[in-house]
Amino acid sequence: MTLRNKILVLVAALAVLAGVGTASVLHAAGRADRKNRTQADGPQVAEGSVTLTPGASRRIVFRNMAWGPHRDELTTVAAADPTGPRTASGVKCLRLYAAAGTGICLQAEHGAVQDTYRAVVLDARLKERAHYGLPGIPTRARVSPSGRWVAWTVFVGGDSYAGTNFSTRTAILDTTTGQLIPSLEDFTAFKDGKEHHAADTNFWGVTFAADDRRFYATMATGGSTYLVRGDLAARTVTTVHTNVECPSLSPDGTRIVYKKRVPGLPADAPWRLYALDLATMRESALAESRSVDDQAVWLDGHTVAYALPGDYGSDLYTVPADGTGKPRRLLAAGLAPAYLG
Repeated sequence: MTLRNKILVLVAALAVLAGVGTASVLHAAGRADRKNRTQADGPQVAEGSVTLTPGASRRIVFRNMAWGPHRDELTTVAAADPTGPRTASGVKCLRLYAAAGTGICLQAEHGAVQDTYRAVVLDARLKERAHYGLPGIPTRARVSPSGRWVAWTVFVGGDSYAGTNFSTRTAILDTTTGQLIPSLEDFTAFKDGKEHHAADTNFWGVTFAADDRRFYATMATGGSTYLVRGDLAARTVTTVHTNVECPSLSPDGTRIVYKKRVPGLPADAPWRLYALDLATMRESALAESRSVDDQAVWLDGHTVAYALPGDYGSDLYTVPADGTGKPRRLLAAGLAPAYLG
């Protein structure tokens, strides 16, 4: 091949690469533009005033996933009419939760090179009370029933034991004093009655009891997961059950709903929802047969809500917590719900 032909081949190859790159950028831009446009058949969403103050009528606050200018905003809808008109706050959250006039909003801050993340504590009017940098990608958030404690979990990389996989970091904040517990790994852990020390121990999915002292969470170590009961005053966690992820404590404090890995299911969809009676340690499967990769939320003392993939990214469903009934879709295009009132 002559030098001239080699140059022509190189120029042609560069032109093809440039065309592919341009097409990819235009496709991504077009997709982003579509997500910024309201869909005619999507939920009705309008900007308005949103508060976290419990009122006479129950409301659901959640991350709005519907395409349009209010996508990813903390949004509210009447619990009695979950498919009705939504009110968007203008505050964007990847994960959120609220109770007793306190909110926690896990946000992305988009940079020129990479995104960073932060946890923002909100008051009842969604004004920022404090914020904290996060070491990784947000995945879970909770507020205690009194509003005093907030917790968040993020995925992090770089732990020596994790190799190329992600591990987690879970923090708990006392909103009354500002005292931050950066990682539950600083607590003393007890496994099977003995003090436990292992480099691969990590935690996620906090759920608080009503006494502002106890909490439950998942602890992972040695390739297994455990439900642990935590004590904020003693700074301890103690294993109470195996194969538990993302626990959620019932309003009366007697039951835990969680996702459990079930042998024989596909590796990419291994979970089923279960309920655990804390008095008897008897567990029972809920009527949801699909794999749920979420931390369920109690709608009331009998029903839980959770997210499953949907046309807009995520829809919310409910199912009875006693194993009866069947799942039903609560609302489309929503994630990370909390019930107020």
